[in-house]
Order: sequence, then C-alpha cells, then structure tokens
Amino acid sequence: MTTEELVQQIHKKQSFLCIGLDTDLEKIPAHLLEEEDPIFAFNKAIIDATHHLCVAYKPNTAFYEAYGIKGWQALEKTIQYLNTNHPEIFTIADAKRGDIGNTSTRYAKAFFEDLEFDSVTIAPYMGKDSVEPFLAFKNKHTILLALTSNQGAYDYQTKMLDGQELYKTVLETSQAYEGAENLMYVVGATKASFLKEIRELVPDNFLLVPGVGAQGGSLEEVCKYGKNNQVGLLINSSRGIIYSSDNRDFAEAAAESAKKIQVQMRGELGKPK
Repeated sequence: MTTEELVQQIHKKQSFLCIGLDTDLEKIPAHLLEEEDPIFAFNKAIIDATHHLCVAYKPNTAFYEAYGIKGWQALEKTIQYLNTNHPEIFTIADAKRGDIGNTSTRYAKAFFEDLEFDSVTIAPYMGKDSVEPFLAFKNKHTILLALTSNQGAYDYQTKMLDGQELYKTVLETSQAYEGAENLMYVVGATKASFLKEIRELVPDNFLLVPGVGAQGGSLEEVCKYGKNNQVGLLINSSRGIIYSSDNRDFAEAAAESAKKIQVQMRGELGKPK
C-alpha cells in the first residue's frame, strides 16, 4: 500500500485508528476456546465488527509466536483474511526486528513477501545496515522505534548524545537512509509533549502512536502536536478495544469502543492544521 492510498482511506473513513490484535488466550472470551483456532476466531470477529472504523490493524507477533506453530498459523490466517476481504486496510507486523545484512533481508521477506504485511516495526539500534534491507521493498513501510511509551524509554532514548537526545539522532540519521520516504516512526502518546520537536525533524513521515487510552495518552494532545498536512498519524489502541468485553458480545463491545475513538478522530480531522 502506498502512503497516498493510506491517506485516502483516512479521509474516506474519517479515522486514523489502528487496532492492535494482541490476542491472548488468557483474555479472550471462554467460549472461543472451544473453537479449532481460538486466536483466529477472535481476530476474525473483531475485524468483522470494526473494519469500517479503522484504517489499520497491528498484530503483535509475540502474542502468536508464544503459541508455537499454531500461533503462527493463526497469524497467517489473520493476515490472509485481511488481505482477501479488506485489502484497503493497512497492516502492521509489530515484530520489532533488528539485525544486519542478509538476516534483515530474510526478516523482510518473511513479513513482506510470505505474509504480505504492508509494514513491520524495526528496532534501529544496529543502524543503517539493519534498516535499509527493509526499505528496499517497493510500497512497503518500515516503522522505526523512535520514542516509545514505556517507562524504560528514559534509559536510553532521551539520553544526550553530541548535544541532543538519542531519539532525535535516530530520526535525523534515518532520514538519510536509502528508501527513507518509506519510513514511519513509533512515538508513544504518553510522550505527546515531544511531538512538536519530532515534527520539526520528520515533518512528512507517518507516526505510529501507541498509548492512547489504556496507557493514558491524550488523542487531542497527539493531534495538536503531531498532525501534519497528510494527517500523518496512526493512533493504535489494543486492549482498550479488543478486550472491551469478555462475554459473547465481545465483538459488538469492541465496535462500540472503536466507534467512540473514531468519532473523536472525525472531530480532530475537522480542525484546521
């Protein structure tokens, strides 16, 4: 999917919501455990109920890898279901990979060619030769971890390096990578006050913003400082949507939660930049 196609979907749906499919067998409704593939059954129901309210889905691969081959098969079925039935949806493999050379190329092939995701999250710590292999794939997007929403982000990301915070160095340096036009960045909503300076460094790239809702981030604040002329934001909500109910009405409850966020987003899109 191209960036232009993603922007078109945002305006069509009046939403820049990304729903995180962090599917945990210990949290899904008990009746689904009787299904042959409980993870896929849960994901399919969530997708069917919410696809018109969001522009992206983001499975966190750890929640699938934890269940071995069955979990990986559930992930494969989920992405195939999305690509077949909702090709307009932007898909994110939240895998947080990061290695060099041929290893990165193999990771990229796994997510971009085999599973056919539109994007994948990458840890930038190993530098240019760990990122550029992902950027070599046409119309695929690499989402670099820049400033995350967890408390441990302060251990490294905000430390000063040559007179500026490390996360700013990541942003500046990565803009010179070959294929940088296909870069997006993870910026936690709990760090909304940082977004103004981030936008000065990467004015045109999309930002994937977790942490709105359950982690306390403010949608209004994120939009105030992070929105650009193409909107440029994907706001992720995972457990705040998919675990809205643990009963048989779980999909309907998820849709209600997603709708509340989408209504807020519609209002934000109507505000002048």
